[in-house]
Amino acid sequence: MQKNIFIVVVLAAALTLGAGCASKKPKATTTSAPSGSPMDQSSTSGANDASAYGNGTTVGGNDEAAGPSEGQLKNRTIYFDFDSSDVRAEYNDLITAHARYLAANPSRRVRVEGNTDERGSREYNIGLGERRAQAVRRALMLQGVSESQITTVSYGEERPAVTGHAEEEWSRNRRANIVYLN
Repeated sequence: MQKNIFIVVVLAAALTLGAGCASKKPKATTTSAPSGSPMDQSSTSGANDASAYGNGTTVGGNDEAAGPSEGQLKNRTIYFDFDSSDVRAEYNDLITAHARYLAANPSRRVRVEGNTDERGSREYNIGLGERRAQAVRRALMLQGVSESQITTVSYGEERPAVTGHAEEEWSRNRRANIVYLN
C-alpha cells in the first residue's frame, strides 16, 4: 500500500514538474548572442547597472575592487546561446586566463553566477542558470583550479544585465559572471 502511494506521489510530482517546464519553456528559435568579446554595456540603459555585470560584479555588491584587473582578467562574463549551458569556444582563452590566475593564487575565491533571459518558467531558468554556472566551474577546475576556490549560484532571470524583451537584450542576459570574493 505504501509503495503504491509513493509511486503515485512520485508520478504526480514528475508530471507536474514536466508539464510546468514544457509548457513554459521558451519557443524562440534564434540563437544569436554577443559574439567576440563582450559588448560595451555602457550604452544600454536598464534598471540595473549593466556595466557592473560586464566586469563580473553584482549590483549592490562590494566586489568592485576585488579580483585582478589586468588583461583578459578584466572580462568576467561568459555568454551562452539560447537554452544552452555549453561554454562557447570563443571563451576558452578567457576561462584559461582566470584558471591560471586562480591556480597561481590558491587563496583567491570566486563565485560563478549563472543567469538566463526572461523566457521560460522561474524553475526552468533557475536550473538553466545553475547548469551554466556549473559549466564554467568545470572548465576552471579542468585547468587546475581547486574545487574549494569556486562556489556557484543561479539567479535565473532575477538579475538581468539589461532590461528589454527582444533578442538583443536576451542575448546579454544569458551569461555566467565570475565574481572574485577576496
